[in-house]
Formats: sequence, structure tokens, C-alpha cells
Amino acid sequence: MIVHLCFHGIGTCEREREPGEARYWVTEPMFQRVLDEAAAHPHVRLSFDDGNASDAEVALPALRERGLRATFFALAGRLDDPVSLAPADLEELRGAGMAIGSHGWAHVPWRGLSAADARRELVEAREAIAAASGATVTEAALPLGRYDRRLLGRLRSAGYRTVYTSDRFPARERSWLQPRYSVTAADTVESVRAYLTHRPGLRDARNAAVSLVKRLG
Repeated sequence: MIVHLCFHGIGTCEREREPGEARYWVTEPMFQRVLDEAAAHPHVRLSFDDGNASDAEVALPALRERGLRATFFALAGRLDDPVSLAPADLEELRGAGMAIGSHGWAHVPWRGLSAADARRELVEAREAIAAASGATVTEAALPLGRYDRRLLGRLRSAGYRTVYTSDRFPARERSWLQPRYSVTAADTVESVRAYLTHRPGLRDARNAAVSLVKRLG
């Protein structure tokens, strides 16, 4: 089994673009300490959602320093936003050996989209991110973690190799759907260590059951 840790923003959230966004940002000292903890556990995988500029400015140097690799899920609709990842940042991340995935176009839930909106979020966004990064994009992270059977079918039809959720339980390395633990402002190094080292238990089973209900719904 592997454990995915997902980050969103590093530093201070100066302006929330969605209500509650700030609670998904972690301070730079906390981020550095969590990376040190993750580096001690070979079964840990790292990813970054939302395409914030701190991914390139803070996360990339810290990852390089520790010899770590991560996947960065960018937003196509924010590639020209000054506080978000730009095409040059995506190229730099890719050149450093990082993977680039799609987080869609406008950071909206993908569940229940019309056919036209689904094409924009699942297909056109991927094409824009691939063009900006100079690499094929085969992975997606679900905005806000929401999904159902219809959406997963659309993602399979669109040809995504791996899809990442926010379901908070350990993952099987070769599974198409990969649950992750989001690191938040409320976390401590001790709480993150607990995610990485705990033996699967009742809470994991409950979260896996919720995921199954969503996949069948």
C-alpha cells in the first residue's frame, strides 16, 4: 500500500478564490518539516493541486533539495493568473523531473457537468496544460474531491491513466482511482506522521466504503 499526501498552497493565502481556501494552505516551515517526514517513508507519494505559484517558488526547490518527486495538477484557466503557475513554471517543473496533471479549467466540481462543460474541463483543459508544459497529460485530480459513476466513466472515456481523489485512505499502487490525504493548516508533523505510519483501521474502512458508494452512485 502507498499513501498520497496532497498540498494546495504554501505560505499565506492572501486572497481566497473560494470560501475556505485558506485552510488548505500550510506555512513554509510546516511544509519543509512535512517533506522531511515524507522523505523518510518510501511508500509516500506527493502531489499539489490548484496550480498556485508557490508550487514553483517554494515546493520545487524544497523537493529538489531532498531528491523528491511530485505530481502538479494545474488549472488551465489560471495559466495567465499572476499568482498561479504559468506555462514557463510548468516547463520548469517538467524539466526538473516532476509530473504534470490536470485539475481542470475553472476549479469547479466535475460531477453533474453538461456535455459541453465536461469537454472543457476534462478534454480542453488537458490539451491546454499539455501544450503549456510541453508534455502529454495522462493524470487528473478531482476538483473539490466530488465524483460519481457517471463522471468516472467520462474520465475513462477521455483516456486518463490515473485519477486522484480526496478520500483519505491508503491506496493500492496500480489502482486507477487513487485516494489522497490533503495536508491542511490544522495539521501538525505528528498528525501527518500518523497518516503515513498508521495501520489501516476502522476509519480507513469507512472512507473506502464512502468511496465505493460514490463510485456506484
